[in-house]
Amino acid sequence: MNNVINQWGPLAGRILISLIFIMSGLGKVFQFDGQVAYAASQGVPLASLAIIISIIAELAAAAMIVFGYKARLGAFILLLWMIPVSLMMHAFWNIEDPMAQQMNMIMFMKNLSMMGAMLLIMSFGPGPKSINND
Repeated sequence: MNNVINQWGPLAGRILISLIFIMSGLGKVFQFDGQVAYAASQGVPLASLAIIISIIAELAAAAMIVFGYKARLGAFILLLWMIPVSLMMHAFWNIEDPMAQQMNMIMFMKNLSMMGAMLLIMSFGPGPKSINND
């Protein structure tokens, strides 16, 4: 059992952690105008450009992680991308409505946990079943 987990666990983990970025990136592609409007409403400067950069970062970096090709770089890109996203889009400390504050706190904490996953990938690499173990 341990051998199966050691061989296939990292690939499964890379796929699972990347799914949220792939779905988010595709959501931005197919709902571009709405995403730009929402980003602008949150005070994101140059919202259209920010959404385009988000799409590229999410999809490209997530693919790098899934395939294990330059996974450490992909994880670094997503880590850097999540910092301003978390601070600007999920600033729960600025929200007065208790339900909205709670939801944004959960989203902020989710992002922190994903940042932890990116640090693990950056530290230990993609593991077996990857294109390269960078």
